[in-house]
Amino acid sequence: MKTLFVTASLLMGGIVGTMAQPAGRTERPKSLDISEVMAHDPVMAKQGDTYYLYATGMGISVMSSKDLRTWKFEKPVFEKAPQWAVDLIPGYNGHTWAPDIIFHNGLYHIFYSCSAFAKNTSAIGHATTPTLDPSDPAYKWTDHGKIIQSVPNRDMWNAIDPNIIIDEKGTPWMAFGSFWDGIKLVKLSDDMMQPAQPEEWYSLSRRERSFSLEDKDPGDGAVEAPFILKHDGYYYLFVSFDYCCRGMESTYNVVVGRSKDVTGPYVDKEGKPMHKGGGSLVLKGNDKYIAVGHNAAYHLDGKDYFLAHAYEIASDGAPKLIIREISWTADGWPEVKW
Repeated sequence: MKTLFVTASLLMGGIVGTMAQPAGRTERPKSLDISEVMAHDPVMAKQGDTYYLYATGMGISVMSSKDLRTWKFEKPVFEKAPQWAVDLIPGYNGHTWAPDIIFHNGLYHIFYSCSAFAKNTSAIGHATTPTLDPSDPAYKWTDHGKIIQSVPNRDMWNAIDPNIIIDEKGTPWMAFGSFWDGIKLVKLSDDMMQPAQPEEWYSLSRRERSFSLEDKDPGDGAVEAPFILKHDGYYYLFVSFDYCCRGMESTYNVVVGRSKDVTGPYVDKEGKPMHKGGGSLVLKGNDKYIAVGHNAAYHLDGKDYFLAHAYEIASDGAPKLIIREISWTADGWPEVKW
């Protein structure tokens, strides 16, 4: 049976993992059924008739598919770790977390997280390419370096898990964050190379933190992985609560709130603001998956899709790629069913 092994662990806000081949295999299988695909923090873009999946991995893992069912491996985004990040982030070795991908102003932009285990010694980087097709002569990722950086004992936020949303005025914003003081939003420049000037920052989602902890401690306010989807006049903020990357001990689940304004406040179904701990459940584990989280959401081909990784019980908590359709309730809330 074709398979792909991933070893991963988390300590309060950072993934450390590696994609490796099964023992005795000398080369990767040409393709995998979605039920066999292991991935952390998946995001997706479509160019032409091909879907491209990006996920946590060495150099940013990449796969492609024509049907969202059968996936084949592509070369990673980076053959070598971005030198700026190696120099800046102690412990970063090219294992790059939680990317986001968006098409804007004629280019595909990828945003990515460089960090170290359980620390907010983190930075978010940015690279562009004119095409996602590796067979196109124009295909080339150009790295543009750092967007933002978090510094222990200075910042009560963690510069990982970026997500880009373009508002109704065409302004780009970046949501990001993991643990500490939760999810932040910063306005970007038109070329998305840096924060816009003067800077605009907002708090979108947070959970209660033990204030007796030192600032450099991630804390116990377990929220991360923001993703914003515009639908029918609202911005919907998805985040992941609780703990990922612990195999059968994982407790990840996805919640949502919404706002008429991209900057918030986002409120859940009961009207509780997400920046005060609110969030309505979208999806949690079931009898097949112990936990699910770090989702993305898209309008594609006339349908709405929910992507995430889920920890499969039959595989002893291995992280599996899941893709489900989103339906919407009469009062405009997203629903995702197993």
